[in-house]
Amino acid sequence: MTMQGPTRRSVLLATGAAAFTVGCGQYGDENDSGSGTVEASAGTELAKTSDIPVGGGKIFEDEKVVVTQPEKGEFKAFTNICTHQQCPVASVSGGTINCNCHGSKFSIKDGSVVHPPAPRPLAEKKIAVEGDSIKLA
Repeated sequence: MTMQGPTRRSVLLATGAAAFTVGCGQYGDENDSGSGTVEASAGTELAKTSDIPVGGGKIFEDEKVVVTQPEKGEFKAFTNICTHQQCPVASVSGGTINCNCHGSKFSIKDGSVVHPPAPRPLAEKKIAVEGDSIKLA
């Protein structure tokens, strides 16, 4: 009785299945940036209130967050990862948070989709404004 090792086909199928599983896991959670980096912790100061323009916002790449000021004194924060294909958003202008990968745009007021192809709004992040300091909550 001779014992054969795995066939080329079975090795390729197993390898493909493993790669598929890893790839699906990377994008399975809409709140996960998929980059494998650790997000900043609560209490981390992001900016001074004067750093965030009224009607605009600022992207904090390392902290994976976008902070906006839709109206004077009103601050909002959202994840910086587009819900379409998990690209980081690139800019904040004209009342929207903009992803350059495929043109998705999100409202600076609530993170809702203003221009597809993004299927869902940006996830809101909790922040605290203490005096002139904006911190992750």
